[in-house]
Amino acid sequence: MSAPANSPLRLTAFLAAQGYHESAWKVGPPPATADAHESLFEATRTAERGLLDAVFIADSPMLEPFRARYFPQVRHDPIALVSALSVITERIGLVATASTTYNAPYDLARRLATVDHLSGGRAGWNVVTTRLAGVARNFGTAAHPEHGDRYARAGEFVDLLRTLWDGWDDDAVVADVDNGVWADISRIREANFHGEYFDVAGALPLPRSPQGHPVLAQAGSSGPGIDLAGRIADLVFTAQPDIASARAFRDSVRSAALSHGRAAESVAVLPGISFVLGSTNAEAQARRAELENSVDPEFRWRNLAFNAGIDPESLDPNVPLDERDPAIIARTSRTDDLLRRTRDTGRTFRQLSTELIGLPGGLDVTTTPEHLADLIESWFVQGASDGFTLQPSTLPDSLELFVEHVVPILQARGLHRTEYSGTTLRDHLGIARTESISSTNSIV
Repeated sequence: MSAPANSPLRLTAFLAAQGYHESAWKVGPPPATADAHESLFEATRTAERGLLDAVFIADSPMLEPFRARYFPQVRHDPIALVSALSVITERIGLVATASTTYNAPYDLARRLATVDHLSGGRAGWNVVTTRLAGVARNFGTAAHPEHGDRYARAGEFVDLLRTLWDGWDDDAVVADVDNGVWADISRIREANFHGEYFDVAGALPLPRSPQGHPVLAQAGSSGPGIDLAGRIADLVFTAQPDIASARAFRDSVRSAALSHGRAAESVAVLPGISFVLGSTNAEAQARRAELENSVDPEFRWRNLAFNAGIDPESLDPNVPLDERDPAIIARTSRTDDLLRRTRDTGRTFRQLSTELIGLPGGLDVTTTPEHLADLIESWFVQGASDGFTLQPSTLPDSLELFVEHVVPILQARGLHRTEYSGTTLRDHLGIARTESISSTNSIV
């Protein structure tokens, strides 16, 4: 197999404090504390050493107490965290998650543009609509918006942020000392945005950032999610179990891009892959066994339910899941996957939870560096992905093993860069810088 011509493999890493596996804190370095950001700092530096395109920082603006019983629940603000990461790194992209349902557009536009300035053009925004209904009560909202409404709001939210980011021309700051003119205000435009969900009047209080717009990532796999990805995303994260499913999903995203007047290849689809590595299969299996033997079986089914929009307290795990079960409180693509698996196998929810480890519905492998490189190459060459979002099972060691042993194999095969050729995240991804769109809404 060989890499597609002029189509670089894209690699990002999804970072959780101790690793993606829920038992990582039990078998890895000293247990996680409120200082878990130190492991994220180390992992980001490791990812940069491996010449990855970017790291992702996820978010969940709520605490589900039962999870804190079983594994670390440390959720720093992603934008504050990537701001700190920008100081200790030089080239790697930094993607922060932020909700379009529980943020104010003007404020978020300014914060993301600030990160792009601080990092020299390495900022990315993971656009999420927030599926967890419990978040609403943390923001004083009467009810969590319905799925379709959240995605409609998200589309308008992104349009508004782009309008705000385009409010300054690149040459608005003239710094003319002789005439005492710092900025040509005819090149600064107010938003004057009046939509169904938002009304914003003014311009941002800072010049255009190095990338013009931060890179946009998105992870929805439902119909509205795919449509939004086709309209706004540069990167798409998804959980896909095999090449056929992944190719179909990638095709659907590309079709959505075309329907919105974009080039099909303008959206890079990066399936998630969680992994445990060993120099031999036996060593990898031993590491996996150590993790799995540390899992509390009660947590596994409860967490699977929680992640699928199912109330663990109302669910009977000892019977097969039924689509009419009142425990299903937020129907998602993950819920649909569980219902499909139940129909296909007849297994109880508890039984399914013992099988769906790692990334439910996605790739979770226990293997050697050579075989992991083979898998990455196979999916890439066969058009199932444009790269991968790595989800190391434990940090820092799983990511270090990938960088030290898998990256050199990919480089030898011509699949991965041997040095960064640019300085911005858009450079890494081969995406052009966005240019400011002229408007008549200047402030003069």
